[in-house]
Amino acid sequence: MEDHLSPLFKALSHPIRRRILDILKESPSTTGELNNHFPEVSRYAIMKHLTALQEGNLILSRKKGKYRVNFLNAVPLQEMHNRWVGKYMEPAAASLLNLKAAAEETGGKDMQNKVFQIEQETLINAPREKVFKALTEKVESWWEFRLAPEGKTSTLTLNPVPGGQFLETWEKDAGAVWGNVYFVNAPKEIRIQGHLGMQGAVNSAYTYRLSEENGVTTLQLSHTASGLIEDEWEESHRKGWEHLLGNLLKNYVEGK
Repeated sequence: MEDHLSPLFKALSHPIRRRILDILKESPSTTGELNNHFPEVSRYAIMKHLTALQEGNLILSRKKGKYRVNFLNAVPLQEMHNRWVGKYMEPAAASLLNLKAAAEETGGKDMQNKVFQIEQETLINAPREKVFKALTEKVESWWEFRLAPEGKTSTLTLNPVPGGQFLETWEKDAGAVWGNVYFVNAPKEIRIQGHLGMQGAVNSAYTYRLSEENGVTTLQLSHTASGLIEDEWEESHRKGWEHLLGNLLKNYVEGK
């Protein structure tokens, strides 16, 4: 574990790199946009800092047109918290936002037309086929969030075929659809469209992509949402994904 986290600690050791993470937490940015935050630092130096952050798996880079956009990947920070802080500070777990609570908030406060994109990667010490099966057929075993009314016991199923549903049921003819599968290339990729706790006029879709090397699977999440979105929804879903994939799913698969 310590060897695995060494690049992470190295990446966090420099104040400019920590500041870059703060900036990316607010919004994804191109290298040029990041460089504008540090007028006293050369573009070459910023690129070296970005390389260190990539080696620590703290940022992800995605090509958009002729630019490359950098995204915060906070999953390794969750892993570090679990290793060095979590077991000594269990009450801190209460700060993880529950998607069910977000889904129950109504009123439309601070709602506006917005777009957000979340990019995260999680390393799981298991073959890709095993991880894909856990993401789909075994989702009930680790996905802790529920939309069922308080006091109701519900069951989750995800049918990994085109048109399949990610479904929660708690009574006969009572339940909720978390998403609908619209693309599958098992065990490499599955794409799902669903609100994930957001209400109203929102388009939301998320993709799992899986690659394997030496028995270790890299699980890449991409979640994009647009429409009438409340200000806190992006951060709540970022934290929710970190908890679900970087903690619950990872622990479930590696513990089997």
